[in-house]
Amino acid sequence: MARGDAATMAAALVLLAATLPGAAIASPAEGFQPLSKIAVHRTTVEMQPSAYVRATPSLLGEQGEDTEWVTVKYGWTNPSVDDWIAVFSPADFNSGTCPNPGEPPMLCTAPIKYQYANYSANYIYWGKGSIRFQLINQRYDFSFALFTGGLGNPKLIAVSEPISFKNPKTPVFPRLAQGKSHDEMTVTWTSGYDISEAYPFVEWGAVNAATAVSRPARTPAGTLTFNRGSMCGEPARTVGWRDPGFIHTAFMRDLWPNKEYYYKIGHELQDGSVVWGKPYTFRAPPSPGQNSLQRIIVFGDLGKAERDGSNEFANYQPGSLNTTDTLVEDLDNYDIVFHIGDLPYANGYVSQWDQFTAQVAPITAKKPYMIASGNHERTWPNSGGFFDGQDSGGECGVPAETMYYYPAENRANFWYKVDYGMFRFCVADSEHDWREGTPQHKFIEECLSTVDRKHQPWLIFTAHRVLGYSSNAWYAMEGSFEEPEGRENLQKLWQKYRVDIAFFGHVHNYERTCPVYQTHCMTNEKSHYSGTMNGTIFVVAGGGGSHLSDYTTAIPNWSIFRDHDFGFVKLTAFNHSSLLFEYKKSSDGKVYDSFTIDRDYRDVLSCVHDSCFPTTLAT
Repeated sequence: MARGDAATMAAALVLLAATLPGAAIASPAEGFQPLSKIAVHRTTVEMQPSAYVRATPSLLGEQGEDTEWVTVKYGWTNPSVDDWIAVFSPADFNSGTCPNPGEPPMLCTAPIKYQYANYSANYIYWGKGSIRFQLINQRYDFSFALFTGGLGNPKLIAVSEPISFKNPKTPVFPRLAQGKSHDEMTVTWTSGYDISEAYPFVEWGAVNAATAVSRPARTPAGTLTFNRGSMCGEPARTVGWRDPGFIHTAFMRDLWPNKEYYYKIGHELQDGSVVWGKPYTFRAPPSPGQNSLQRIIVFGDLGKAERDGSNEFANYQPGSLNTTDTLVEDLDNYDIVFHIGDLPYANGYVSQWDQFTAQVAPITAKKPYMIASGNHERTWPNSGGFFDGQDSGGECGVPAETMYYYPAENRANFWYKVDYGMFRFCVADSEHDWREGTPQHKFIEECLSTVDRKHQPWLIFTAHRVLGYSSNAWYAMEGSFEEPEGRENLQKLWQKYRVDIAFFGHVHNYERTCPVYQTHCMTNEKSHYSGTMNGTIFVVAGGGGSHLSDYTTAIPNWSIFRDHDFGFVKLTAFNHSSLLFEYKKSSDGKVYDSFTIDRDYRDVLSCVHDSCFPTTLAT
């Protein structure tokens, strides 16, 4: 096709998209990892005698803090609106050999975060300013650099002296997750200690009313890490690379159902002394089928954001902190969290995984945090996934699969089941092939078919991409209202095994359908369901924090409730017969959509279309 013809066709396609009902016209600023805006390889070093950057305090974490605020003062005689301040770690960022050699001088690594210099009032007028940055303990020292020339043509003109945490290697940001059995809790954390330097372990024990804490046990932890060669492409292999430290996981087994436990992570040094993390408590999961109050949080697409305002010029994850803070404030009122894909949107900038684990640490340190694989964790061409996009920035699943534990038989295949009291969750991996005849399809059927609905009546399916129903604009333009080949390969399983609710993320909004099968609502009820179970309710809960997605203007008959806002879902099982579903906005934690399910075991057994084998009369 000639270039002129291609341009004409492209213009026509843009015009067509703009005229289609519900066509989404995304903001140019949406969807781009802010660090990717920096043309790192174009950087030149042009140090200016009049330019300076100073950071205080120079020593962080003197009282054991793993998060600190730093004041950075800077200036020079020729200030510009496109000057910016960057945070680098390690501090010696402007040395070494780049993995992709270019014309020197140049940088080999992107900063952890940055902010425009004129974020400080009157910087342009006075030629000096002051910004406060929030730093987390990330195993290395830090320095701050002043650049001019904007993000597209950066010129390094001044660098601060290094600052550091008192113990950069200290264990931080514990992440709980339920193990492969109900009486097993795992804890994963990050440190700077290799196994040659210190022995990682968790100290833990039951909390008793009389003695506060029973005699604690110590359980050793396994250690993993990954290197630049583990990454599949740029920027993860190049400017986005940062050493992830060491990832440790320990297993606390033979837990008593619903009992409260104390734990503390630690590293025993060669001299016998111990470097401790902070102490926490958690409540052990209920046994499968146990009749007790059980409360579940579900959402996807959270992302990370910076409390100091840095990296936020693109409004990349506008609702992330609201959702996180609302869940932190409500910690006592839920038991387990399912984050169904798209975690930090690091997109190949590995430093952002530390930033994300720090953001959600108040939740993950006390509640099991179960994750699913999303396109921004896994998708990369020729990497064995189902999709060939570049959404993971070259990570191809490695950081997610290493930084968090999940009870999969094969960690590279991100599918697993969780039995939590009266619930069974079948967590699928939409980034690997789920179609009939594949290993994942076999897993899904096994997970759905082996649950005992007498004792675990609430059967939940989750995946990241929408394999069910969504009236999102781009799905509507495709005419499918789903991920292509999604429900066609799975709806018979959902119907046959009577899945109560199927949750999805990927689309950044909230939507709930009627109980539906083969695009038809199986009941006219919208807020209370009882009697024979005859269809699955599909829920998009992708409004965790990333920029919102638009709907099509034509509302399908199966769409019951839609909300173009940030939020999450809470499921409350009161007993084997009663379930409450609530959709809450992140902005205020209030309920904006809800329904109840009341039914008995016989209602699950009753046959409906495509749910039972043919029967015969006995003689």
